[in-house]
Amino acid sequence: MAFLEIDSLRKRFGSLEILKGIDLTLDKGGFLVLVGPSGCGKSTLLNTIAGLETISSGEIRIDGDVINDLHPSKRDIAMVFQSYALYPNMTVAQNMAFGMEMRGVPKQERDKAVAEVAKTLQIEHLLKRRPSQLSGGQRQRVAMGRALVRQPRVFLFDEPLSNLDAKLRVDMRVEIKRLHSQTGTTIVYVTHDQIEAMTLATRIAVLKDGELQQVGSPYEVYNSPANLFVADFMGSPSMNLIEAKIARTNGAASIVLERPGAEPIVMPAPVSADATKLRDGGAVIFGIRPEAVSDPESADRNSKHIATFPCRVDLVEPAGSDTFVVTTIAGKEVTARMRADADVRPGQNVSFAFNLDKAVLFDPASTQRI
Repeated sequence: MAFLEIDSLRKRFGSLEILKGIDLTLDKGGFLVLVGPSGCGKSTLLNTIAGLETISSGEIRIDGDVINDLHPSKRDIAMVFQSYALYPNMTVAQNMAFGMEMRGVPKQERDKAVAEVAKTLQIEHLLKRRPSQLSGGQRQRVAMGRALVRQPRVFLFDEPLSNLDAKLRVDMRVEIKRLHSQTGTTIVYVTHDQIEAMTLATRIAVLKDGELQQVGSPYEVYNSPANLFVADFMGSPSMNLIEAKIARTNGAASIVLERPGAEPIVMPAPVSADATKLRDGGAVIFGIRPEAVSDPESADRNSKHIATFPCRVDLVEPAGSDTFVVTTIAGKEVTARMRADADVRPGQNVSFAFNLDKAVLFDPASTQRI
């Protein structure tokens, strides 16, 4: 049985339905990331788990116990907010111990817990400082420490890194990943940053307009997106999505990508697609990640299906360890991820290699993967 279970959860504000029948499970020690664009309902879902929002229907269970009607203080949940929410008149040690003090935990036990957590988070040297004397990353560590000393059943993180600069966000992602690995805590984490989701999660739940689009491991969500929204939302740069047609010859299905003023590109249908749903002349959306489009020399030697063809280069974007090369196919910009020293210039005709083992097809009408 799963440790955290969310069953047919709905949340309405008047006639407006924010969450539309959410079903989710998380095993003990798992790291579930709720990801999606602003307004998709991910923070509302987190708040219903915490008890900060009442639910309209459905059920939330932790370790088999229904917690729908429990007061937030009785749910044995700790929450880390975006805003840190530290008491400015208290030291770091006092901030971390305050919750235990309110519950009547003896001072010796409080001090021991604070010392252990401070060591884990590498903030022992900050225990006598006040929040005003800390950097943003240090304040976020203190906020995490305050949650950790309680040893709750579930930790909830509400966009905890969004106030930090880019480098510090990367550093804190590493800290949170290490913390989860060391403590084995059960975490539900909200973010709009799909890179955070990919790097931190054991399971990702992608939401849009209050509905679950896909739930799975980072690998599943990234490489086998359930629909066009997930394909476009997850990944940076996002998946190349190109309008195409199906052509059948002697029973075999091919993908045809039209190019005004040039010969169309014809490739075998990706092996991931359900061939029984590919009818001759039917419209599809061909999806392929930028890293699966490269120069022929960099193509994956283990791939069984590589299609190579020349395209005119529109744009070259050096990115340190990679070079992103943009061309146009079927009226859509297509981004390839080539090696850093690739000798490519705008206006050139260059061979592009498509790794069809990594390609997927979508139905343009339903937007679902075929």
